[in-house]
Amino acid sequence: MTTTTALQKGSRVPASTLPPLLRETLRAVAPGTELRDGLERILRGRTGALIVLGYDETVAHICSGGFELDVPFSSTRLRELAKMDGAIVVDNRAGRILRAAVQMLPDASIETTESGTRHRTAERTAKQTGFPVISVSQSMRIVALYVGGQRYVLEDSDTILSRANQALATLERYKSRLDEVTGTLSALEIEDLVTVRDVAAVVQRLEMVRRISAEISDYVVELGTNGRLLSLQFDELIGGVGPDLELVVRDYLDPRSVRSLDDVLDALGGLDSTQLIDLTQLARILGVGGRQGDSLDSALSPRGYRMLTRIPRLPMSVVNDLVEHFGSLQKMLAATTDDLEVVHSVGGQRARTVREGLSRQAESSLLERFA
Repeated sequence: MTTTTALQKGSRVPASTLPPLLRETLRAVAPGTELRDGLERILRGRTGALIVLGYDETVAHICSGGFELDVPFSSTRLRELAKMDGAIVVDNRAGRILRAAVQMLPDASIETTESGTRHRTAERTAKQTGFPVISVSQSMRIVALYVGGQRYVLEDSDTILSRANQALATLERYKSRLDEVTGTLSALEIEDLVTVRDVAAVVQRLEMVRRISAEISDYVVELGTNGRLLSLQFDELIGGVGPDLELVVRDYLDPRSVRSLDDVLDALGGLDSTQLIDLTQLARILGVGGRQGDSLDSALSPRGYRMLTRIPRLPMSVVNDLVEHFGSLQKMLAATTDDLEVVHSVGGQRARTVREGLSRQAESSLLERFA
């Protein structure tokens, strides 16, 4: 059984992530779940099925005939009930089978692109009720999910794993390059030699890593228990990146800008692959060096968010207070322990922690750059 990452033609999934309801449905039918086992049994038995994952007044209204069960869900029960004509209705957690041998009568005026009777009914039912609907094709031996007006075809784990491993190799290359440009940016921030180009290059790589990470995360959901090893590799590789994109944007976004942090992140997420490699475009979104007459070689100065968050056990509230008080990383680097103590929420012990943390980062960044 297989799962394609391509949705119905014409749909768009921003930043390679799946809509929440579709993602949860994939989790419910992933290998290792009782529902997936039931679908596998139906396929092996060469029968079809129509399964509605949810029940409310709307579903009840379009149900005709059949019989009520309200019994605990099991893969064997699902397989046996699928032998009969009609749909099977389970609760939205796939914990109980509520009705079986039901004729679904969705609104015939609802638009559908399907041709087969079962698939047309599944798509219309999903659109009318808002619940996910699973259609198992007896002749084509495929399982299709209909979720929120989208069609998603399940694939076998080997196919998904092959694509996931390719994506993981790509992420490894992206992460390696990200480490290089991030290390360079850190050293330049210490020396106060940052340019628009340096910042745009880091933002570009962070967005690339974010996108491929989101794609791999979706593969992990689809693979279920078959993706345990992939999940471990992914977690090890992506560890440490965290909210770096947000922190870099906060470091260099002009406080007087009409764009908020969320606006900038949304704009970055909306770029296509061609726009993402254009550093000038990235600079324009950040509001640094993107206007006419400005250059990618213009000088910039960070506010210090990224450096401060690398200091262990330093609360974000304290980071905000420090940035608000000093305004730039250079002023913080030049500050003494007494200067730091003046800041609200920073006492003597914390002031020494901040001073030592910034000093260690400055030393290690410069050593790495000139090693």
